[in-house]
Amino acid sequence: MKSFFVFFFAICSWGAIPSQEPSNFSEKKSVINSDYLKQKNTTEAEALKNKLKELTLNNKTSESNALIFDLPITYNKQVSKWVHYFQTKGSKWFRQWLERSSKYLPFIQNELQNANLPTDLAFMVMIESGFSSSAVSIADAVGPWQFIEGTAQRYGLKKSWWLDERRDIRKSTQAAIRYIKDLYGEFGSWYLVAASYNMGENGLRRQIEKHKTKDYWTLIHKKALPEETQNYVPKILAAMLITKAPNLYGFRSLEKRDPLKYDYVTVPGGTDLELLAEILGVTKKSIKELNSELVIGYVPRNVLSHTVRVPSGAGKIIADFMTQKSKRYSF
Repeated sequence: MKSFFVFFFAICSWGAIPSQEPSNFSEKKSVINSDYLKQKNTTEAEALKNKLKELTLNNKTSESNALIFDLPITYNKQVSKWVHYFQTKGSKWFRQWLERSSKYLPFIQNELQNANLPTDLAFMVMIESGFSSSAVSIADAVGPWQFIEGTAQRYGLKKSWWLDERRDIRKSTQAAIRYIKDLYGEFGSWYLVAASYNMGENGLRRQIEKHKTKDYWTLIHKKALPEETQNYVPKILAAMLITKAPNLYGFRSLEKRDPLKYDYVTVPGGTDLELLAEILGVTKKSIKELNSELVIGYVPRNVLSHTVRVPSGAGKIIADFMTQKSKRYSF
């Protein structure tokens, strides 16, 4: 079997970037080295190599001499435009995304890895929502993965007055994994997976049939994709590059957050998250952030019990309290 492409950039040995994509998302990783410089079509590879070398020479830093990617990486004018934007006009927002990424990125990448998917697909979440569970788009897409209601329902995410599982980082990531696998099964290209995730598979399917090509960049050249979708993959690639070497791109002194950690505990229906916060001596906001799918701050009253998240190490405290009190906390 062919292998997943892992791209290795050493300061002394700069690798080129092959344009091919892996044929099967369950395949193992391998290192692509400077032998690929001998291959054809290395213009984009040379551009990225030179850009990274330039940044490294201009920024004396020991940060990551090896940048590893498991998605095909392209560095062209579209990607360069968004790298520049995130460094300049968009730097305030991108800094927030970077700082938030340290909390959520490890979890999402671990879920993708367990599903035998490229872990760099997690950067879709950075572009979709900036790793925010509370994000809502003008199209009413919700949560970190920005599911619209129809797609969410198709992939098993529940929505009611009490809860919206599109905001649940674990459940929405698992739903996104199922969706991405379906998209890859149809389109066979990670760039087209991202494009179809953004614009919808039906729209992309029509454009592929119309223009007789499954090359993302060719579809852009033919103006076959909406403007948002034309920018979507370049944004993801730009985000990947900057996040893997933030110092090289001018993002220093980041206030990183601790990785997401929590315990699961079962509580009665109708439980107020504020009660859990009081028991643990923490803010309701901190409990709400762990349970963002509970949109009004209560466990649904129409269930006997519900599993919630509490800070790591606090599960037994809540379980003991619920056992001792054996009562509900409701309106």
